[in-house]
Amino acid sequence: MKARIPKHREFIIRFEENYDKADECWAKLQEIMDAYKKEGKSVYTPSFIEDNEDKVKALQESYEFTYTIEER
Repeated sequence: MKARIPKHREFIIRFEENYDKADECWAKLQEIMDAYKKEGKSVYTPSFIEDNEDKVKALQESYEFTYTIEER
């Protein structure tokens, strides 16, 4: 069986090594994704980045991480 995953962009999130709030932040990032899915959308939706970047930036202010957006 083959599955074709469409070309898409992803948030690549990085924490400093041994950052103690990483798990807490990952949980909040997962909440963003879950809320998006509840709207009936997929993380592969072409507008996923635009729809959620402000939320990720808001978390970035509270948690110490960097992110890039990469095409896969």
